[in-house]
Amino acid sequence: MRIAVVVKGYPRLSETFIAQEIRGLERRGLALTIVSLRQPTDGAVHPVHREIQAPVLYLPEYLWRAPRRVLAGWRVARRLPGYRKARVLFLADLRRDPTPNRIRRWGQALVLAAELAEDVGLLYVHYLHTPASVGRYAGALRGLPWGVSAHAKDIWTTPDREIANKMANAAFAVTCSAYGQARLAALADRPDRVALVHHGLDLVRFPRRSARADRRGGSDPAAPVRILSVARLVEKKGTDDLLDALALLPRDLHWRLVQIGGGPLGKALKCQALRLGIADRIEWRGRQPQEGVLAALAATDIFVLASRVARSGDRDGLPNVLMEAQSQRVAVLATDVAAIPELVEDGVTGTLVPPDEPAALAAALSALIADPARRDALADAGEQRVRKDFDAAAGIDRIAALLRTHLPVATAAARAAE
Repeated sequence: MRIAVVVKGYPRLSETFIAQEIRGLERRGLALTIVSLRQPTDGAVHPVHREIQAPVLYLPEYLWRAPRRVLAGWRVARRLPGYRKARVLFLADLRRDPTPNRIRRWGQALVLAAELAEDVGLLYVHYLHTPASVGRYAGALRGLPWGVSAHAKDIWTTPDREIANKMANAAFAVTCSAYGQARLAALADRPDRVALVHHGLDLVRFPRRSARADRRGGSDPAAPVRILSVARLVEKKGTDDLLDALALLPRDLHWRLVQIGGGPLGKALKCQALRLGIADRIEWRGRQPQEGVLAALAATDIFVLASRVARSGDRDGLPNVLMEAQSQRVAVLATDVAAIPELVEDGVTGTLVPPDEPAALAAALSALIADPARRDALADAGEQRVRKDFDAAAGIDRIAALLRTHLPVATAAARAAE
């Protein structure tokens, strides 16, 4: 039977890990259909997106733009055996969350249940917030089990009660960090159903890189140390702290920053760089496909990510960009927040500093700029750790086995619903 993989948007440059997993599941013989709640918004795609063979079903992003499709979905869904159960779930959620977004999730679920192919036996949802609501309602409508892969923002910004309700309905849950697993297990009726599966990297796409011949120490203005940060320009990534830290560096240190990633704070951050007097040392490259990130890593001495917990509670899980940098023998400087310490061991496989402390970030950055031998040691240890413990193949094997375990259950559930 086929598995429907429900995602918020597809394809997305910021979600390489999802595309990597989908392609890996296809290679392991699973038949998939991708269900996207949104149309694509990025102008480019990663190479892995071009390899994925699964068909894509785009649900109406806004119900008012597709009223006939939504009405047709309701007419089909209301005749399904699971309609009464699904409606009870939706109305209970609506009482707690009387918002247009909640109604949109119900409308999307109606369309999904009506248009889902008959050979689909399992819903596998990425993200515990909006996509899991759609998957939960659609699963109830069609009498199909559903499971969820939780990541970062969805774990920390979804209300506790909603998480508990979803975990009680889900057939299984996986998450990419021990940090996230602990929160979900505390809210689950059966903590043993929450599995830890690190995303890891498809190391075939990140081949080993030879040791760097030039060892810049920041003393030569003609050969500045090259710093890279790959991050969406949103609060939780702490790019404003990085800019403040760069402005604190000694004047006799020579460096340049390349920033990859787009987001709503882009204009404000560029104004901040101007105000700090460092704008001429920064290149803002915006969103880049994987080839662009790899090219930037090949020309980088230090990778920096200044993650923090945002005021909304949003935070990183275990950012794949840190693994990508380490796989390319680049020394990593990051903050001691969320699941980052599960990958970066301070002083061994990278350097960690407290979040929201630009002065501490500046001190660590200054030390790394001036000490290429130290950068080499951290880069070597980081690469060894990633290649030993964060190969995506093992994690995808586990997820494929988990999905296959629930497909026979899905077959029985589908027959019972007929």
